[in-house]
Amino acid sequence: MQSADKPITLQIANRKYARKKIVAIEAAALVFAEKGFHGATTQDIASEMGIQQGSLYYYFKSKEQALQEVCEYGFENYVERMQKIGSKEQPFEAKMLAIVTSHLSNYRSKNNAMKVHNDQRLYLPVERRALIKKLGSEYRELLEGVLKEGIDEGVLRPDIDTHFIAYSIIGICNSWGGNLVRDDALDLFETIEQCSDLILYGTLIPTKRNKHEK
Repeated sequence: MQSADKPITLQIANRKYARKKIVAIEAAALVFAEKGFHGATTQDIASEMGIQQGSLYYYFKSKEQALQEVCEYGFENYVERMQKIGSKEQPFEAKMLAIVTSHLSNYRSKNNAMKVHNDQRLYLPVERRALIKKLGSEYRELLEGVLKEGIDEGVLRPDIDTHFIAYSIIGICNSWGGNLVRDDALDLFETIEQCSDLILYGTLIPTKRNKHEK
């Protein structure tokens, strides 16, 4: 059905451009991942796409903009997925497993973009990192909300610092996500299981953990 405010030809054109823009972002992510921001050129990105260098301007006005959009692409849907997980009626353990799964799976599905985000986003000026920082803060705050729910449900200790724990969980996931990017042989699901087990149950054996809680 045609939109009331956009002709159907424009809608089709926009979808076509959106698909090509994703191709451009993924090409830039591959080039930056292989050569680094300073070692890469716009010609490298254009060559990866199979287009002339001048045509790349249609997608990115500069190499800096390409880096910015690659980093933002790596974070795309992170917050949305966290919102969906947090809003579901399910036990705390299930929510935490879903969060870890979502976080680490993104590293494997968008490995080049996430590698570039982790290693090269600081090459961007502060104003170009604003959206990335905003998304990161929203993600952490939503995670803190899930932790507070765990406290309210009596699953987590009431004296924990949810801000500290949220940062720690993100740190664990980012560290192992980086390993997933660098090592294709690393099993995604085993990594998810081990990270989830560490976050949920720690390292003490059950009897020792119970004694400590007493």
